[in-house]
Amino acid sequence: MAREFQRGHKAKVSDLTSGTDLYVGVQIAGPGLTFDISCFGLDADEQLSDDRYFIFFNQPKSPEESIQLLGAQAGDTESFRVTLDRIPANIHKLSFTATLDGAGQMSQAGPGYIRIVAGGEEVVKYAFTGSEFTTERAVMLGDFYLKDVWRFAAVGQGFDGGLDALLKNFGGEVAEEAPAAPSQDAPPAFAPPSQASAPPAFGAPAAPQAPQPAPAFGAPAAPAPAPQQPPVHAAPTIAAPMAPQAPAPYGQPPQQPQFGQIPGQGAPPAAPPYGQQPPAAPPYGQQPPGAPPYGQQPPGPFGQQPPGLPHGVPQGVPAAGAGLQAALQPYKEAATGQRWTSQNQQLMRVDLTMGGMPVLARQGSMVMYQGKVDFGYKGAGFAGRMVGNATGQEMQLMRCTGRGQVFLAEEGAHLHPIELQGDGICVSAENVLAFDESLQYEVRRIEGHGIPGGALFTMQFQGTGTVVVKTHGVPVVLPVTPTTFADCNAVVAWSSASQVIVSSQVRLRRNAYPGHSGETVNLQFRGAPGNFVVVQPYEV
Repeated sequence: MAREFQRGHKAKVSDLTSGTDLYVGVQIAGPGLTFDISCFGLDADEQLSDDRYFIFFNQPKSPEESIQLLGAQAGDTESFRVTLDRIPANIHKLSFTATLDGAGQMSQAGPGYIRIVAGGEEVVKYAFTGSEFTTERAVMLGDFYLKDVWRFAAVGQGFDGGLDALLKNFGGEVAEEAPAAPSQDAPPAFAPPSQASAPPAFGAPAAPQAPQPAPAFGAPAAPAPAPQQPPVHAAPTIAAPMAPQAPAPYGQPPQQPQFGQIPGQGAPPAAPPYGQQPPAAPPYGQQPPGAPPYGQQPPGPFGQQPPGLPHGVPQGVPAAGAGLQAALQPYKEAATGQRWTSQNQQLMRVDLTMGGMPVLARQGSMVMYQGKVDFGYKGAGFAGRMVGNATGQEMQLMRCTGRGQVFLAEEGAHLHPIELQGDGICVSAENVLAFDESLQYEVRRIEGHGIPGGALFTMQFQGTGTVVVKTHGVPVVLPVTPTTFADCNAVVAWSSASQVIVSSQVRLRRNAYPGHSGETVNLQFRGAPGNFVVVQPYEV
């Protein structure tokens, strides 16, 4: 049974199938749109260092034929054959993309997908819709990438430019078109190669109307294609017509309701006598007659758009688009394909399906989750409670397990994911929001004569994994030098290799005078170059 991927999901190819000879099918379409579907073979720096591995309609296969363009089949707009064990060592990523050829934008595309078929069986599928994009003219659909083993990632990332801009982004060069010489042969069109020069038979069983016999290997046969109809919910909802509207004859009411008019509020007012303007009563919420709506340009001559406004865009429509989806677009979920993803400065998302390990989080920090997730109490045991109570480094934790995404936050604090790769970091328990269960943590004592409030201890995290640190405001990271001091109530974290001691500025003769500066006890940091200390703009 095929696994359904969402944007950002990744998996080892060996977990999907044991085969290395794979069929990749892409389906994307839209009314009046034409798409170019390509594959970029990129090096370790994600650059197209060898243009022979740019596989598209004019170059249908790589030199050793490890990547081949097969054409449309089995209901797919375009398809490829990828033989992973034949890909040369200098190619580290295969990026499958779809770009618009001609006018249009990706938000006008209907539902589509990219899928992988092995041995005639679909093993993974990533579906998308045009509503996930806005004005982009290209989209990166999915990647095969080499990270110790070959893996597949559902990307779904839009790109503002077309095929030329995407090619330049990957470090390629766009060849200038030379004048065409007279020839009897027509130039190659965007279509699969002919059967005489096509690569070996590979792909889907033939559609019912094809006369060729169905090959035994490739994609499963597609059902009979249903007549395509324009998608109902593919384009974003707007409050004004998208197509340019011709101005109505002078003195006649427009055929469409004005921007902001709610349908169903009654028929438009009767047309005034020929040659007269309609009544100047402003719609609800707008300024009095004669003044332009708030934030807009003054109107130009009758029947013309104001200066700087594209033709056909109704007055009052924001430049970035109108409607509910345009308003919510800046706040959409950010899916980067990583286990930990910052949604904004105060909200963190962890994908439990990646990494296969539970997460320990502060109790009550979950604000939302998707999928099947279990939350359990994580006890510290009697000894742990005793140590926590004695040192002030007690953490009330919950254990998050399952397959899904958990969103974490706490009181609007700024959140910072810190990934450890065998190294360590010291963080006060008060500043820890969540961390991977794979990390080892223990209470560590700070050298010195003690700090008021019991902050003589801190938590040390070591191993491989991520710990999410929370701060009040945006912190600053300083390198550790022999003269680095920090207020013990403002310091958040520091590298575990740093030496930390308590520094006191209390003088006996100063105690003879009433009052003091309030900066009598600080932490002094020492260590080799590369050590750091994190301080927040807030004192606990």
